[in-house]
Amino acid sequence: QVQLVESGGGSVQTGGSLRLSCAASGGTPSRYRIAWFRQPPGQEREGLAAIERDGDTRTKDSVKDRFTVSRDSATNTLYLQMDSLKPEDTATYFCAADSYYRAPGLWFLPKSYLWWGQGTQVTVS
Repeated sequence: QVQLVESGGGSVQTGGSLRLSCAASGGTPSRYRIAWFRQPPGQEREGLAAIERDGDTRTKDSVKDRFTVSRDSATNTLYLQMDSLKPEDTATYFCAADSYYRAPGLWFLPKSYLWWGQGTQVTVS
């Protein structure tokens, strides 16, 4: 059982930056693939970035020039650096973890993850 707690959300003006954190506990996070998702109001949850246990990292094309995912194995923390934020980035942001090996094409599907955090709200205006 892995527990995930997101933080770092808030309100920011267009063009600003935020750094989200996801603290993982209750397992050995280095044994899991972890990822960031977001869910805008009234829309489906979408995958943004994921890091496999071997360090392989994938970022969604639509945000890869603005969002950077990283993981600190020493502190079991996942980060999402978000720059040049736009109003359409407004959403609840979630981190997720999964213990199964899956093809990279599945990494951005919510059903590919076993554990989820409670989410942190990001509002860009």
